[in-house]
Amino acid sequence: MDVDLVYLWVDGNDPQWLAKRNAGIGNTEEESAVNCEGRYADNDELKYSLRSVEKYAPWIRQIFIVTDNQTPAWLNTSNPKVRIIDHKEIMPETCLPCFNSVLIEHFLHKIPGLSEHFLYANDDMFINKPVTRDTFFAADGLPVIRLNRRPLRKWSLLFKEKVLRKPLSNYVRTIRNSAELVEKRYGTYYGGKTHHNIDAYLKSDYRHVGQVFKREIEATLSNHVRSLNDIQRNIYSYVPLAEKRGHLLYVSQKSSFRLHIQNESHYRKLEKYNPLLFCMNDSQYAKDSDRERASAFLKKRFPEKSQFEK
Repeated sequence: MDVDLVYLWVDGNDPQWLAKRNAGIGNTEEESAVNCEGRYADNDELKYSLRSVEKYAPWIRQIFIVTDNQTPAWLNTSNPKVRIIDHKEIMPETCLPCFNSVLIEHFLHKIPGLSEHFLYANDDMFINKPVTRDTFFAADGLPVIRLNRRPLRKWSLLFKEKVLRKPLSNYVRTIRNSAELVEKRYGTYYGGKTHHNIDAYLKSDYRHVGQVFKREIEATLSNHVRSLNDIQRNIYSYVPLAEKRGHLLYVSQKSSFRLHIQNESHYRKLEKYNPLLFCMNDSQYAKDSDRERASAFLKKRFPEKSQFEK
């Protein structure tokens, strides 16, 4: 089984990219979950993520890095195992320029040469122990779908919104949008929340879901920044579950840990749980000092240069 790996990556420090973003959607707002510095900051996470891949998943066939006319300065582009994919190669003109990763994720299956079985990661996601193809795909070739268990999520969100009168975050709304679309069509509400780490997909599932929910996805194509009607990529996991073409696996902090870089105690928890996968999550709550600490941590965690670096 050939398995490829796809990343999204952006260098939020690039003056040309900054000018494009500011002209398109305005300057960052540090209190904003959808347009803050943490949404675009590059702390060399991708370099260290690739080091983790080389160390713990050397069987990956091809690595694709989806970007907006950018290339990491340290990347060895002559390495045949890695390829830069520009937004223009996979996204229609109406989407561009795009600063919305939720939208970009709907076009991953358009990557030329992408294998049927592929993994998807943000640049802040890391492998922490040796993994095999079986970690992500079962013996029957179907994806292992990792979710956080949330058995009463439908009702807890309703209670928070309608009774407590607390607004849901953009992120939570987009996840719920996917769950409600699947419930309406298949009769089952999947409350399991995305585990915010490396996920397994089939390219054919992407095509299938894109046809089933073509009208709903097309309604989001002009969302150049994250919007409330976005449809989160968990729809590409919920549909296979509804059609019994995927294997559900609920995660714990011992298997998939999301570290918020502004929370110092999370570093101790990471050492305690020593998970299979972990994520170094930047956000509107993080400061530059938090990003410096995260960079220093990753440099120490993955000190050996990979074949993907110059």
